[in-house]
Amino acid sequence: MDMSIFLIHCLNALQYGLLLFLVASGLTLIFGIMGVINLAHGSFYMIGAYMAYALAPFVAMTFGGGFFATLFVGLVLAVILGYVLEWAFFSYLYDREHLQQVLMTYGLILVFEELRSMLVGDDVHGVDVPSMLAGTLALGDVMTYPVYRLFVSAVCLMLALGMYLVFTRTRLGMMIRAGSTNREMVQSLGIDIQFLYRVVFAAGMAIAVLAGMVAAPVSSVYPGMGNSVLIICFVVVVIGGIGSIRGALLASLLIGVVDTFGKVLLPEAAGVLVYVLMALILLWKPDGLFKAG
Repeated sequence: MDMSIFLIHCLNALQYGLLLFLVASGLTLIFGIMGVINLAHGSFYMIGAYMAYALAPFVAMTFGGGFFATLFVGLVLAVILGYVLEWAFFSYLYDREHLQQVLMTYGLILVFEELRSMLVGDDVHGVDVPSMLAGTLALGDVMTYPVYRLFVSAVCLMLALGMYLVFTRTRLGMMIRAGSTNREMVQSLGIDIQFLYRVVFAAGMAIAVLAGMVAAPVSSVYPGMGNSVLIICFVVVVIGGIGSIRGALLASLLIGVVDTFGKVLLPEAAGVLVYVLMALILLWKPDGLFKAG
């Protein structure tokens, strides 16, 4: 394999792994910290992709356009929607059995799919790469690599650093970590655990929406696009360790490498290599790579 081609595959693996972390970190917050099995998390990713497509004309007409303005408006709407969803639905699930959580969140998937169909239809759409990021970077004499993919990787790395700093260096992070292990103790200390969980859920949804919005120019926007993402996100959470942000990051990078190079070297078995990786890691460490935190 030529060195420039190998480098491109490495960059693709890194970009896919980091984008996967961007989606899975939101699920880690909701599933690992709040204890809710949220099957609708893939729909949040789909909502983000459709926001990138549908909000662009509105933002252009209202604020003069711009990809970054669209990202900002989409994130604000995602935080509001996440807060409302937690208040209206998820706040009733914390003390209930997992089966009830699964049924309710699966119902949300159906609702979001129907709303998507009514609002934007069932066609496949594309989102343009912003002009300032539309260039390519030369890799050797012939090969080039899109600048936008490097931008996606940079966004994911900044978010990973931001989440690490929030969880380890702030009072909010301390309260979130405490609330994930002993909810009653946190409440007895006078902390509004209900409000804290709403903040966590809104943040988790906003992260998934951001992932969908930045991924939209790379891939097409189509119905049901969140379903496959949901499955691989649960694989990330299980491999990394339920509730562990650093575990989710490492698991996402491992999956990115295995999936990318598996499609190149073993295309016939590429579809199962990720699950073989999960099985091997769970045989070695049944609780995942890291503990929650």
